[in-house]
Amino acid sequence: MTLPNVTRRGMIGVLAAGATTAAVIPSDALISQARAQSARKTFVLVPGAFCGAWYWRRVSDRLEKEGHKVYSLTLTGLADRSHLMSKDVNLDTHLADIANLVEWEGLADICLVAHSYGGFPASGALERIGNRVSSIVWVDAMKPADGQSFRDQVPFQTEEGAISRPAPKAVLPNAFHDAKDAAWFLSKLTPQPVGTWLQPVKLSGARERVAKKTYIRLPKFPSPPLDKAFAECKADTSWTVMENTTSGHVVMINEPEWLTGILLKAV
Repeated sequence: MTLPNVTRRGMIGVLAAGATTAAVIPSDALISQARAQSARKTFVLVPGAFCGAWYWRRVSDRLEKEGHKVYSLTLTGLADRSHLMSKDVNLDTHLADIANLVEWEGLADICLVAHSYGGFPASGALERIGNRVSSIVWVDAMKPADGQSFRDQVPFQTEEGAISRPAPKAVLPNAFHDAKDAAWFLSKLTPQPVGTWLQPVKLSGARERVAKKTYIRLPKFPSPPLDKAFAECKADTSWTVMENTTSGHVVMINEPEWLTGILLKAV
């Protein structure tokens, strides 16, 4: 397997010194170098909409096997915390889920990893815990501006009085490498608390102040907001940017070995 169109800036040891253009390199070479160079790290993994900690398992198992500390989150009202669904669950709730974990566990020198919708609460949480985070990896994740809500980026209609958005009943034809994975994924999805998509995020630039920032785009998943986020990061030399053209949106299920190697390189 190869990693297409990898653009790395500054901290990328696997490319020739001074290289700033896209390149194609073997994933196994990237992974082996990452493991050789990586000391014990702490990862906090934030899921996207309708999901929970369960879909990070293939990645978290690999990270833990390498000796790293991993906290895979389920946000309030979802998956194993779906019993906490209520009209009061909003973006601030999910922001607090992330920040409180970090503060109560006394975590520091964290790599904060966000997927998809998770870019919203993770961006907001950095306003509280930015001094504890040494690197971030946005995996096909939303990159909101101050005052934006998820609905601003992904417009939708909701019924009066609804407290949640129903989980998808199907995925794109090319979303998964394995049909069994697609069926398993769909069986685990739970409704999304609608308040998390309606409340605007409040940002003052903490995300941009993180020292190491990586954005991964998975273009098999069509999304104008994610294309825009990728373009913004690509134009900003403080971000490292990558494209993986072989996986759909849920790369932690499709290609966990590849994503594990990228996370180890990004810390």
